[in-house]
Amino acid sequence: MGNDVFAPAGILLPKDVAMEKWSVIACDQFSSEPDYWERVGQTVGDAPSTLNLVLPEVYLGGTIDGRLKGIKDAMGGYTESGMLAEYGNSFVYVERTLQDGSLRRGLVGAVDLEQYEFAGGKAAILASEGTTLERLPVRIDIRRGAVLETPHIMSFIDDIDETVIEPLTKKAAELPLLYDFDLMEGGGHIRGKQVSGRDADEVLDALRALQTKNGTLIVIGDGNHALAAAKVYWEEIRQGLGENEREKHPARKALLEVNNVYERSIIFEAIHRMVFDVDVEDFVSGLKEAMPSGDDYVFEWFSLGKSGTAGVSASCIGDAIALMQRFLDEYMERGGCSVDYVHGEETVKRLSQAESRVGIILPAIDKSELFATVAAKGVFPKKSFSVGRAKDKRYYLECRRIK
Repeated sequence: MGNDVFAPAGILLPKDVAMEKWSVIACDQFSSEPDYWERVGQTVGDAPSTLNLVLPEVYLGGTIDGRLKGIKDAMGGYTESGMLAEYGNSFVYVERTLQDGSLRRGLVGAVDLEQYEFAGGKAAILASEGTTLERLPVRIDIRRGAVLETPHIMSFIDDIDETVIEPLTKKAAELPLLYDFDLMEGGGHIRGKQVSGRDADEVLDALRALQTKNGTLIVIGDGNHALAAAKVYWEEIRQGLGENEREKHPARKALLEVNNVYERSIIFEAIHRMVFDVDVEDFVSGLKEAMPSGDDYVFEWFSLGKSGTAGVSASCIGDAIALMQRFLDEYMERGGCSVDYVHGEETVKRLSQAESRVGIILPAIDKSELFATVAAKGVFPKKSFSVGRAKDKRYYLECRRIK
């Protein structure tokens, strides 16, 4: 199996199916919009689909036993029917045309969970944000009963010299085509090419050089909890395995997509805060007192025709957000207000124009600060940023056997 952090895998893809119905968006998207998932279900109908292999979070509030059984049955049916073709020891080079027409390039392969930590520390693969342990049990249950995995995880390498993924763009026309289709619900277009043999070896050489240079090779962007669940499950089963079995067991690996953080189409969008049922003057005064004054980072606040700023001195943006979040958590505990996490500055400004509300706009996150913050401080606070717009998130597509 080897000890590469990120390596080729046995990639499974369906054959002779409608790919537009097979591929659906990440389960943690549109979690407050059941209409979206109802439309997806109607589009898929009885066709083979990754919709049947995952549990959309919109359904977590209800009874899920039937859905969990359905996932297990679908995985068994798809593998036993022979509808999944395997492309052994391969990466998939992905070109995703987003809603705005920009191109996002990535590479699908498998990471070694032995070299991943989600609680911070020193490791080749690190989480970008804090893990909420309460969100893991359902994901772990699905992993326990699964014979397949299909990833919605997006991760980043710090490759400003474009040595890993970008060379594949130049030879893309020569690589075997695996899929090429429009994604449902306005997700854009996606094309995948097989990377194997000498081409895969060149990717591995570039990754090894990059890790030597940067230490931490991969930071997880989207799907932190999915990968954490895979890690917990692997820690469970590895205890009963011998050394040779640990080396070769497929559950030691997890499939995901790697992107260059400097890709122009990769956009980090801050996740802002809306505070409800609050004494505005007391809140704003407390916010300013709670943070060391300075101008390293500036938070803007809005409330019913009023606005202002709170500057903070901090070594990195992760520290600045942590100071603000700690104040919010403590204020909620003693004051009884509530906090929501909101995408889009205009939405914050609109929602803040009512009594007893304060909207807080976080400073923009520079891409260069992602690896610096994670390496120095461990993880970003919860809900610090999102990678792009909802419909640009990763769609489930490739699969891999984990049993």
